[in-house]
Amino acid sequence: MTELEFITFACSDPDELATFWAAALDGERRGLPPSLDPEIVDRSGDGPDLLFKQQPKGTERDLPIHLDLSTSDREATIERLRELGAAVRETKIEEYETHTATWTVMEDPEGNGFCVSEYQ
Repeated sequence: MTELEFITFACSDPDELATFWAAALDGERRGLPPSLDPEIVDRSGDGPDLLFKQQPKGTERDLPIHLDLSTSDREATIERLRELGAAVRETKIEEYETHTATWTVMEDPEGNGFCVSEYQ
């Protein structure tokens, strides 16, 4: 059986990005020996952990990873993430017969895109 162990981010500053995502997802930084290059954020639950490696990611707009976060209070979550260093790109809304999906496209401190969604 094959399992997804890590979601890997190409980044300039693995320490800064790991700190941001650990705080954003209530994860914990994994203690690794200083001789190892990557930074790892252990997430609670059964999902994959996040791995941050210093490596080029292409152009400024070339987003090597994209995460979708779901929350019951999108605006509060966005504000908390902005305080941690994220930036807002845009907010989109799609209305369906019985519910509405609202999501905000954001960038982490290194410009990696992610969305914060709320469904009503």
